[in-house]
Amino acid sequence: MPITIEMPKLSDTMTEGTLVKWIKKIGDTVAVGDILAEVETDKATMEMEAFDEGVLSEIYVKDGEKVQIGQRLALLLGKGEKPGAVTPTQAAPTPELAAPAAKQPAKDGAPAAAETRAEKDQTATTPSIEPQVGDRVKASPLAKKLAADSGVDLGRLQGSGPGGRIVRADVEAAAQVTQKIPASRPPAPKPQPVAATLEDKRILLTGMRKTIASRLLESKTTIPHFYLQSEIDAEPLAKLRNEINAAAEAAGIGKITVNDFILKATAVAASRVPLANAAFEGESIIQYANVQLACAVAVEEGLVTPVIRAAQKKSLSQISGEIKDLAARARSKKLKPEEYQGGTITVSNLGGYGVEQFFAIINPPQAVIVAVGAIVKKPVVNEAGQIVPGQRFIVALSCDHRVVDGAVGAQFLGELKKLLENPALMLI
Repeated sequence: MPITIEMPKLSDTMTEGTLVKWIKKIGDTVAVGDILAEVETDKATMEMEAFDEGVLSEIYVKDGEKVQIGQRLALLLGKGEKPGAVTPTQAAPTPELAAPAAKQPAKDGAPAAAETRAEKDQTATTPSIEPQVGDRVKASPLAKKLAADSGVDLGRLQGSGPGGRIVRADVEAAAQVTQKIPASRPPAPKPQPVAATLEDKRILLTGMRKTIASRLLESKTTIPHFYLQSEIDAEPLAKLRNEINAAAEAAGIGKITVNDFILKATAVAASRVPLANAAFEGESIIQYANVQLACAVAVEEGLVTPVIRAAQKKSLSQISGEIKDLAARARSKKLKPEEYQGGTITVSNLGGYGVEQFFAIINPPQAVIVAVGAIVKKPVVNEAGQIVPGQRFIVALSCDHRVVDGAVGAQFLGELKKLLENPALMLI
């Protein structure tokens, strides 16, 4: 029995996806669990698995095309089965492309057959690149982008896709032909001053940016934020980190970063002040049993928050290794949905960018986000009242006042400060 493969919903915020690349080709045998294609969602590029077995008979969506959830992607047949009628998702060739238009007899009474022979002779000597029929060029989004980058005129291409649609292979073939033809144009004029040619640029939103825009608008318009901050003495942390990393280097293991200490401290503080590890839900507040610690990671198109599960139970070195792996896969868009969903509290650290202080926007439905600034060398007053050089950084909280009161936020921030200024407590 033929089985239609449709675009699945691969994340909770996904409405459409881009079919990056087909792994299986037409005629390939497919088993349950085989990887059919790579699909880019609003958060990551993921592998789409097969849930049925058979032979891949038809592919309706080309590499690089955007697809709505539930839209047909391909047809899977059992062994020995034959495809039936053309499905609605397969575009039938337009009459102009399917067959040549009927010719009128010549005025001098010459038979139509003579015209047909002449037409065939002309076709035999005509290059394969022909102008596109009609005013509108039918091409996939990826084909249009490749054409713009390589200087190929889509209006002169004959598409090989369904209904004469121009696809990537057509553009690449035309680009190779163009490169082989020696240029006969006169030298390009010298560029004019930039100030005379500046134009505004419109950047279309990616799926990730749409999701970020929607969620953060929801956060700022529906969550009553309030803010707290505290200055942290970074010298004890820096001293312990140097000692640990010296031993780690000698042992050939990974080094610990300042952010690793901050993540560990946040996990411990949230377990000690459980109302900070909570969420507002209508008529109730959910207080989570485990600290599902999310860490903001900047990627090319925006921001991803991979999650360290049950972080309060993990050691400093475990957290360090796990966040390095998650961050690397986040930047290559290889995270699975379960690896960036379900966080209960988030850390956002802009210290590496030189930002000294900021307040982050809460990541709903969470109630607290921790914002961390850069470590700054500055004069400080010691316990003896003397002005001495020191190292300080600012930790700021954004809290949902429906869940976290000022006193609870202050208690959580106090625990965080105590752990960061006495980092050996995190090793016990």
